[in-house]
Amino acid sequence: MPHWIKKWTVWEFLPLWLANVPVYGIYGWFALRARHLFFFSNVNPAIPLGGAVGESKHAILELIPARIRPKTVFIPAGTPFADVERRLSAAGLTFPVVAKPDVGERGFLVKKIDDAEVLRGHLERFPANFLVQEFLDHPMEATVLFYRFPDGSRFGITSVCTKEFLTVTGDGESTVRQLMDRTPRAAFQTARFEREQPELLTRTLLPGQTVLLEPIGNHARGTKFLNANHLIDAELERTFERICAEIDGVLLGRFDLKCASVEALRRGDVLVMELNGVFGEPAHVFDPAYGARRVYRDYYRHWKMLFDLHRAQVRRGVKPTPHGAAIRFVREYFGYKKRLEAL
Repeated sequence: MPHWIKKWTVWEFLPLWLANVPVYGIYGWFALRARHLFFFSNVNPAIPLGGAVGESKHAILELIPARIRPKTVFIPAGTPFADVERRLSAAGLTFPVVAKPDVGERGFLVKKIDDAEVLRGHLERFPANFLVQEFLDHPMEATVLFYRFPDGSRFGITSVCTKEFLTVTGDGESTVRQLMDRTPRAAFQTARFEREQPELLTRTLLPGQTVLLEPIGNHARGTKFLNANHLIDAELERTFERICAEIDGVLLGRFDLKCASVEALRRGDVLVMELNGVFGEPAHVFDPAYGARRVYRDYYRHWKMLFDLHRAQVRRGVKPTPHGAAIRFVREYFGYKKRLEAL
């Protein structure tokens, strides 16, 4: 089957706007019941709009216990590069690092950077607040989606996802471009590599030589997401309940983390790269083998949990963000993103 057909017929590869059509209906149902378009915004009062869009990654990281945070430096827009280097040195950061905008989602402008000059160019090209974070080479990257009720009556994990990074393996004859063209997951990334790493596409790999194409574990960048819900048990929930008890004002969120092994995950021996708020999806649904029926069933359960948490907060007197303020916040975010995308 040609790759372009798979892009329009395989759920995992559908354009986001199309894949989410049923999700819009699910959201609309609960918004109608709540009588508020932004009903979810009171679920995580510590994060603007509950973490739907436009939240500061740095501010959220500061909510997380220091022992599970990687080395991270906040770089305000326009900081002289000499000051950037001093801040990295003071934090004990060495290359490679990961640079990511303080505000953004789905891998927007996230880049692994191997030296100071590339970092300088990236920061100068995109005049926004950035985080520079240590590049973690732990063998396991995962997401853990949790919820907890404000009265402490219930805690649970609804999604665990592990990741398989995008690679190609040489045959001694084919270029990287030709190897990428053989699978839709890699082929859909070719246009991006033409912009960012055109020289890599022309390389011919030795037989059996494997090259990691994308070190950033984002689905939009070709990473394969795998359903790991079989890991959810009482031990894992106890571990993350202890962690979440130290995070004020967040009732539903998704940890994006790295660790050494499943055993380390169960112990909570992890480093959290990001904590996503209410729009942190149950990432396991992107497993190619999961199936659309189960995908939308799990999205319904996700939004039902947001609605239940919203009602629990209302009973405690915690109200959603007023419509006017929420709309202004969303407009500012999309204006910011549009300006950066034009650069």
